[in-house]
Amino acid sequence: PHTPPPDGPYAVGTLTVMLTDDSREELYGDDPGARRALMVQIWYPAEADENAQPAPWLENMEVMGPAISAELEMPPFFLDHARYARTHAYPNAPLSDAETAYPLVLFSHGWNGFRAQNTFQMETLASHGYVVIAPDHTYGAAATVFPDGRAAFNNPAALPFEADLLAEEFLTRARLLGDQWAGDLSFILDWLETLSPAAPAGQLAGRLDFEHIGALGHSTGGGAAIEFCARDPRCDAVFSMDAYMRPVSQAVLDEGMDKPLLALFSQSWWDDWENKERGFERFYAQVQGEKTLAHIQGTNHFDFTDLPAFSPVAASIGLKGPLAGERVLAIMRAYTLDFFNHTLRGEAASLLNAPSAQYPEVEFSQP
Repeated sequence: PHTPPPDGPYAVGTLTVMLTDDSREELYGDDPGARRALMVQIWYPAEADENAQPAPWLENMEVMGPAISAELEMPPFFLDHARYARTHAYPNAPLSDAETAYPLVLFSHGWNGFRAQNTFQMETLASHGYVVIAPDHTYGAAATVFPDGRAAFNNPAALPFEADLLAEEFLTRARLLGDQWAGDLSFILDWLETLSPAAPAGQLAGRLDFEHIGALGHSTGGGAAIEFCARDPRCDAVFSMDAYMRPVSQAVLDEGMDKPLLALFSQSWWDDWENKERGFERFYAQVQGEKTLAHIQGTNHFDFTDLPAFSPVAASIGLKGPLAGERVLAIMRAYTLDFFNHTLRGEAASLLNAPSAQYPEVEFSQP
């Protein structure tokens, strides 16, 4: 299994670090008083090394494969073949010297997702000169595996979907989760701002453009990215994919934000009003920055991730819509770059303001 190679001028490097936020308590673990610990993966523009071996698509597949398969309601061996998948990124490769500083994009995965679920997007952005950073949201991810081998699995009580999704108790829990995930992204920025050359990932110290920061998120992570960008003044723009809005705070729903937004939906979520109606319409109406709302015809919720590329039966089991996977990835790469090149690099947008003859599957909408 593989995703298409990134098409930017840079080679791509990747590294993974463990971070602990001593200022925040872990809400969903079994250890009272434990601090919030995260595994964070970084993709970045790198110096090419012809002898380097590419990184695996997913680390710790013996744990992650069955955990992801369980979320997809498939047998534990469903993703066994993905252990052979390699990415187009090289572990711990030197950061490219082509630019003095690189803009940042922070990614938030979906409920029961994982930090590498959108590797195709991470590598695309890194190959075009962005540093992209994604945490496993511990106890919200399918699993988080720490360097000592300890695994923290998804805690269903954090977002209890068996409950009444309109009940105040569920909304309270969902917003607590959204607050924590947005806090994860803000904490990562705090860590980067004080990064020293001797620390893990120290090669990024002094090489990050903190004046140009974007957020990207899928599903529950789409809502968390909106929450983060609306309330953290360091964030300049947000791209949400099938944003799940129940974790978004009432203040953000009511007040919106004065920052650019690209809100992209799959066909399946766009046709299912219940998934987006709960707060998105109110929020979108209050966004004062540049904003674009669109959906991709022929797509499903997981089309926004790497997952459809990793199984030949993806369409038949509902992991993707009828639109060919290669085409979906091409559309996603184009709109991702157009949005962040426009909002973080100041380039003219070519796809955000009107339908494109090149991508007729993208239909612009109003809520």
